[in-house]
Amino acid sequence: MKILVTGSTGKVGSVVLQELVKRGADVRVLVRKKHDAADDSAGVEVAVGDLLDPVSVEKAMDGVDKLYLLNAVVPDELTQGLIAYGLAKKHKLKQVVYHSVFKVQAFQDVPHFASKLAIENALKAYDVPYTIIRPNYFHQNDESLKPLLTGPGIYPMPLGTTGISSVDVRDIAEATAITLTTDGHLGKTYNLNGPDALSGPMAASIWSKLLGKEIKYPGENLDGFETQMRQKAPSWSAFDIRMMFQGYLERGFVAEEGDLETLTALLGHPPRRYEDFARETAQKWEKELPWPLNKVAAALQPAGH
Repeated sequence: MKILVTGSTGKVGSVVLQELVKRGADVRVLVRKKHDAADDSAGVEVAVGDLLDPVSVEKAMDGVDKLYLLNAVVPDELTQGLIAYGLAKKHKLKQVVYHSVFKVQAFQDVPHFASKLAIENALKAYDVPYTIIRPNYFHQNDESLKPLLTGPGIYPMPLGTTGISSVDVRDIAEATAITLTTDGHLGKTYNLNGPDALSGPMAASIWSKLLGKEIKYPGENLDGFETQMRQKAPSWSAFDIRMMFQGYLERGFVAEEGDLETLTALLGHPPRRYEDFARETAQKWEKELPWPLNKVAAALQPAGH
């Protein structure tokens, strides 16, 4: 049973690839350049191509039984996804595991959510064996906040006071690998959420304790947030992400009833908590920071540890 993996060099796809290799799966990755691929010694086949090039995608699908479809948040995300979908249908793949997003149907005004919803609808409407995973915001997105957290002491993500059920990338990867390598997942949609509703003030409090300094949460100034995003991302992307956070605040992004129980059963363990991710991350940063984290990290250990 051969699995074609797209997006294998990214934040989530690389960990999915690791989980599949760990399980002994027969894997082929589709990458744009040969040197982007995982080490060949890991037993991973490499196909060079582009999701906007149907010829290269079809070649990569030759001899494949299943597809993990993860495509980047880009202006032509919908076209990329539908090309892969159309070829999966043509080649009668046994399963497409599609990486979508939580509450996608409630965010049709957010460009990359709208693309994912259209791809989901195509999978469901036209007789392709599918499994859909719908992750929440990733814990690991906040690794990029190191300069703001360790410098001026700001947690800038406008999560609001209700919060969102942020999920660990490792749980997403495990769930994805399980759905690709075990039976019973066809036609199912899995919401992948963490166990806590992470608010902006809560995140600031967690990082304050870990870093031994005051971390401030500046609130929900989305105009200012979008302006800041434009300094490191294209304007279209900054607007897209702004609309996503605006949706979080207006419509909520907290786990639905039964989500945590379903994910726990799928993984065989409870989903990882944000504060545990933050502690691990702070410990990685420790050698570079001018203050000790040991005592604070110990104070945040769950009871019994």
